[in-house]
Amino acid sequence: MARYASTRKAIAECDVCGFQYKLRDLKNLIVKGRDTNIKACTECWNTGQPQLRLGEFPVNDPQAIKDPRPDFASLDSSRDVQWGWAPIGNGNDPFGLTDNDLVGTASTGIVTITTT
Repeated sequence: MARYASTRKAIAECDVCGFQYKLRDLKNLIVKGRDTNIKACTECWNTGQPQLRLGEFPVNDPQAIKDPRPDFASLDSSRDVQWGWAPIGNGNDPFGLTDNDLVGTASTGIVTITTT
């Protein structure tokens, strides 16, 4: 049976920052639930991050609908209305939402560069 010395006064270095601490004050780093045997001080040690455990737990979040059917009856009517916020549009709605026919316009100009 192996015998070890007492760690009461033992000095060790933090494997992360390199500063000296008492060995009993250092903790092992745990990554993805596994002990890495890397000793870290209380400043450098952190708990296992949940975002590092991706893929360990099954996630079932379906987004698609099986055998979907298009809505042909209201397709044209749903594309007719455009909504704008006041002051764009008629501005008659007390909530600021007005139905209107928004028309986009654009123009281009000329850029000149002068050198001295």
